[in-house]
Amino acid sequence: MQIIAKPIGIIVKVIYDLLSVLDNPIVSAYAMSIIVASILLKVVLFPLTKKQTDSMKKMQELNPEIASLKAKYKNDSETLNRKTMELYKEYNVNPMGGCLPLLIQFPILIGFFYVLRDPVMYIYGDQAIFDAINKSFFWIKDLGYAANQTINVGGTEVVNGINLGFEIPFIGVAFPMLAILAGATTYIQTKMTTANQPSTGNAQQASTQNTMAIMMPFMIFFFALNFPSGLTLYWVVSNVFQIAQQYIALHYGKKILEVKSK
Repeated sequence: MQIIAKPIGIIVKVIYDLLSVLDNPIVSAYAMSIIVASILLKVVLFPLTKKQTDSMKKMQELNPEIASLKAKYKNDSETLNRKTMELYKEYNVNPMGGCLPLLIQFPILIGFFYVLRDPVMYIYGDQAIFDAINKSFFWIKDLGYAANQTINVGGTEVVNGINLGFEIPFIGVAFPMLAILAGATTYIQTKMTTANQPSTGNAQQASTQNTMAIMMPFMIFFFALNFPSGLTLYWVVSNVFQIAQQYIALHYGKKILEVKSK
């Protein structure tokens, strides 16, 4: 992953240097560089994301016909599968078409994960430099630490977030705002993706998808409690951008279909 992470780290450092003049106690240049780099990465990956979304749109268009086939052959799964595959072939749709772009994007996204998990190695190259820079982001005092940690600021131990004044098991004394956003945006994105995929008629598979749609946000939430806040910020920004992009693409596609049908 270093082959991918090192160039991404260099890009983040260039962005940080350009934004350093805007550094302030509320939103640090480090936070801004993470936000800008997250959006830039999404823009660079847009052609792959578009292929993935186009595949989802095609599957979405076929949903009514697939539902009709399911109703017609509900007691004959073999014929249902054959007719479904014939439908895909007729409309030149690959049900796995959205997977390849995702697999290509995955190493790049993991590379960015490595960069933000270890910014000293991939961005700044020196622990002293990283320790010295401002890493604040609104309620978070240092994006280099998890949002619920107690950190030393000017010789005083403070909570790296919104102090609740009492401790919650597994969470700590800080209100996990960023972790909640990470979990919530993951849930929305997962539901948007699965909602536009046709049902296979397999109850077990549908149950597995629903379980993952619920479990994944909780997993991301608890990961976010322990990972550096900068990494969680990247995840939230990336998810929000993806949700907006997916919403516009899918709903714009629906409007085109409605106009054509008229």
